[in-house]
Amino acid sequence: MVIVMKTTATNDDVKNIERLLKRLDLGAHISEGEERIIIGVIGDKRLLDGVPLELMPGVDKLVPIVEPYKLASRTFDPEPSTIEVGESQIGGKKLTIVAGPCAVEDEEQILKVARYLKSQGIDFIRGGAYKPRTSPYSFQGLEEEGLKLLAKARKETGLLVVSEVISTEFLDQAVEYLDVIQIGARNMQNFQLLREVGRLKKPVILKRGLASTIEEWLNAAEYIMKEGNYDVILCERGIRTFETYTRNTLDLSCVPLIKELSHLPIIVDPSHGTGKGNLVIPMSRAAIAAGADGLMIEVHPDPKSALSDGPQSLDFDGFSELMGEVAKIAQVLDREI
Repeated sequence: MVIVMKTTATNDDVKNIERLLKRLDLGAHISEGEERIIIGVIGDKRLLDGVPLELMPGVDKLVPIVEPYKLASRTFDPEPSTIEVGESQIGGKKLTIVAGPCAVEDEEQILKVARYLKSQGIDFIRGGAYKPRTSPYSFQGLEEEGLKLLAKARKETGLLVVSEVISTEFLDQAVEYLDVIQIGARNMQNFQLLREVGRLKKPVILKRGLASTIEEWLNAAEYIMKEGNYDVILCERGIRTFETYTRNTLDLSCVPLIKELSHLPIIVDPSHGTGKGNLVIPMSRAAIAAGADGLMIEVHPDPKSALSDGPQSLDFDGFSELMGEVAKIAQVLDREI
């Protein structure tokens, strides 16, 4: 349920409702719009049976939330959310670029990428330390050593670190090193992991599952938010279809749909979405044109020698070209990069 306050409502009116909800063991999420305040009620709405909320001072109307994903819905928070990470922000006018190698391979590689990204004005570096690969014989990542190398890159360059956590077993270890936790496609419905991440006060990038509907994806975000962590960024990374030429089918129609259904920011990963380096730049342009709040791009000093996902990675020249192309689209849409 959402409580819409009158434009004339005072701070005392809002606080009175917060106190009432607290007495009933219900939570309250306050959203301050340009014209009025909206209060999202968190918890079992049956506890409000018989409570004349609509008669309380400052209340304009009550709006039920019919979507199964309550906290992630536009009804709950009609204003687009922005996620603060350090001094950076995801969502809003500025586009966010998260870039780096698929996997952290060694110190020389990750520091070389970090220094290059810093020179390009990028705020976030990504790199896999735990690699859930399709084949058990493929490179599985450096695990904690990889996280330490990412932390070393952050110390030298100031870049914010993003990396995937694949199970609750590694969560405490990973949180020590990361600025943003990534939940990968294979773990989108790992509900225990989602709950544990929801209890942390750390931003989360939640990738769409390999064959997940938009509603399933938003419900996965709900698992995180229900535990108290509202700092969720959605990431479209392609879904599995009958098409075999590309690694996945990048569903860019989900970007405007998410904007309509949810207040959460959404970024797009065209690297995993296509699996082909030559498609990353055109699909990046298309993603920004569709309204995405940013991109996740795989970058490697020498993609041909990469231990993971080389064919979909850009080299430094390719990434510089991408930044120039995306800047053109951003300017048309009055967004910044």
